[in-house]
Amino acid sequence: MAMAMAMAKEPLLRLRAAANEALAEYEPVALVLAPLLALLLARALHSALAVLHEKGIQGAVLGFLMSSAKLIPGVSGYIESEKRKVVDKLQSGSKSQRENWRTELPIVGLSEGAIQELKEAKAKDVVWQGKCSGTVYIAGNESDGHFALINEAYSMFSHTNPLHQDVFQSVARFEAEVVAMTAALLGSKEKTSGGQICGNMTSGGTESILLAVKTSRDYMRSKKGITKPEMIIPESAHSAYDKAAQYYNIKLWRVPVNKNFVADVKGIKQRINRNTILIVGSAPGFPHGIIDPIEELGELASSYGICLHVDLCLGGFVLPFARKLGYPLPPFDFSVKGVTSISTDVHKYGLAPKGTSIVLYRNHEIRKHQFVAVTEWSGGLYVSPTMAGSRPGGLIAGAWAAMMSLGLNGYLENTRQIMEVAKKIQKGIEEIPQLFIVGKPHMTVIAFGSNVLDIFEVNDIMSSKGWHLSALQRPNSLHICVTLQHVTVFEDFLNDLKDSVKIVKENPGPIDGGMAPIYGAAGKMPDRGMVRDLLVEFMDGTC
Repeated sequence: MAMAMAMAKEPLLRLRAAANEALAEYEPVALVLAPLLALLLARALHSALAVLHEKGIQGAVLGFLMSSAKLIPGVSGYIESEKRKVVDKLQSGSKSQRENWRTELPIVGLSEGAIQELKEAKAKDVVWQGKCSGTVYIAGNESDGHFALINEAYSMFSHTNPLHQDVFQSVARFEAEVVAMTAALLGSKEKTSGGQICGNMTSGGTESILLAVKTSRDYMRSKKGITKPEMIIPESAHSAYDKAAQYYNIKLWRVPVNKNFVADVKGIKQRINRNTILIVGSAPGFPHGIIDPIEELGELASSYGICLHVDLCLGGFVLPFARKLGYPLPPFDFSVKGVTSISTDVHKYGLAPKGTSIVLYRNHEIRKHQFVAVTEWSGGLYVSPTMAGSRPGGLIAGAWAAMMSLGLNGYLENTRQIMEVAKKIQKGIEEIPQLFIVGKPHMTVIAFGSNVLDIFEVNDIMSSKGWHLSALQRPNSLHICVTLQHVTVFEDFLNDLKDSVKIVKENPGPIDGGMAPIYGAAGKMPDRGMVRDLLVEFMDGTC
């Protein structure tokens, strides 16, 4: 036995002697530093490979060159100076308006005078009736009709707070009914849904998306033990996912859309790995009004055992009714296998007060990961379903009143009107030779661009005529989100658009005070970090 052990040790002893002999010529300090330097080199190489993986060769090289250029004396100062000029241009209208804003409480309260001041301030707002893309979805004016109804409902419950369910039981009931009625529109009654659809009301689409991402992260951590979460979204997906990624420390992969401007399922599949918690589809996407291939994304999510969130913030109160009206639409709701959560805004086409949205989940097992429960607080036991603790019960009551007052027939009629007007606007844009429609819109958002004109110059002319459209990029384009406000003015829109195109065609170039040069320059800037800095500087000076 002893002899066998000795024989086993002999090769190790020879190896040890050979190693000592080979290393004897080196200084001890060198032997200590060598592995440390190798570790640092390996770490640097790992970081470089990670940057290449994330940004690609072109993006990595560009980032290195821009960082290096900023180290040159004078360059950094010049860049900051130019950024300041752009920010001042963006803020040119808002700075003067802020000069007379109050910074302290009045010594003596204004009492009823406060209402009068509110009226005077409101009267100075721009004329928005029928002129905005999206923004206001209810027809008519604010003093009668549906506006008056939801305002009355809100005022009746403006003091309530669903945080105190034992006190305001009526508001708790209204929220449960709004959620259930919305779920029924989005597939909860279908056998394929599983019969457990549940959810909560939130302050808007962004909060609904934030909650869905947080819930997916925590659900996948419990299910698969994922501690370095990643999610994959099409580049047309809402920027709320970027916000969620920053808030929750989730790695975000944004995949380019395909030639039809919808989610590239193959591209998304290529990004899936063992840390993927969530993929995303939109119905429709905000930029172009096009529904992503939700069925294919559902199959992908199911096959990999990951979550799929469908953003129905814009379409949740249009698509179910458009389907009933006979419009050919691809599947988009919980009837699709693999969909784990959905967000939809009641304050858009649901015609509820601003600040009302809903997040839904396929089952209670998933939704439980949305809640925050605290057991060790000296203030007592605490549990909260959404990001906010206190919530305005008046908004919940207003949403309930909106849905109950309109009913199925009311939403069907509204959808019929806006879908028809959207098709007329699309046809009118297609008849303008200098413009083209981006993709094939499924709903009430029509995006359009131009291969012969600067579309942002067209936007500046439209703005001078009182229209408020959304400026898009990739490709440079504009869109109009059609609402009930446009039913009576769509011909005015098309006439003004034709005139604006004619003006730009005959007199190309930016107009005084226009935003076209800034939009154009931002789109061409290779350093997207600089564009981000401009946006942050602008926001910092306006709030």
